[in-house]
Amino acid sequence: MFKALNEWFQQNLQQQSDTSEKHTVELATGVLLFEIMRADNKFEAAEKEAYQTLLKNQFDLSESELNSLVELASEQAEQAADFHQFTRIINAHCDVSEKLQILESLWQVAYADKHLDVQEIHLIRRISDLLHIPHSQFIQSKLKVIDSAS
Repeated sequence: MFKALNEWFQQNLQQQSDTSEKHTVELATGVLLFEIMRADNKFEAAEKEAYQTLLKNQFDLSESELNSLVELASEQAEQAADFHQFTRIINAHCDVSEKLQILESLWQVAYADKHLDVQEIHLIRRISDLLHIPHSQFIQSKLKVIDSAS
């Protein structure tokens, strides 16, 4: 009986951990995208729309989940002193292709207004370095987003 109870707890904890990790990656990504959106000190409607659309599609969120994530991400961004806490989560739980998808999303938010601001480029470069993405892939993802928007 004790063994069965222990197995049940272990299974339940693993399921909670998997769900928690998913939500943590969603929040970390949401915060980084939010930071890009506000990097140029302007909240453009096109950037906000891209931000919400990317989060919704990338993480398959309902409207209420999206609204909660956007609110929580903005709160976390306001309180954060740096990006390490968020990039650490992404590095721990995402593979290279997922990190490249996040990088591309950063570029899509930054370029949603058809203009890349110097602060946006600098911030994406810093985040890219923290995600251990090579400079060549940083450039490739930037060019891919610009080309697809043209």
